[in-house]
Amino acid sequence: MPREYVWLECTVCGSRNYRVEKETRGTERLELKKYCSKTRQHTLHKESRKK
Repeated sequence: MPREYVWLECTVCGSRNYRVEKETRGTERLELKKYCSKTRQHTLHKESRKK
């Protein structure tokens, strides 16, 4: 299965905090609650592809 790296971006401050690997076939965009060091709390992080 082909895999690629994507960045998880904080929805509150907009910083890209995490780089994760995911499958490319038939998957939706990732949305995870992760810790943001800028806001110092757990916030929703959404997938964004870095160019």
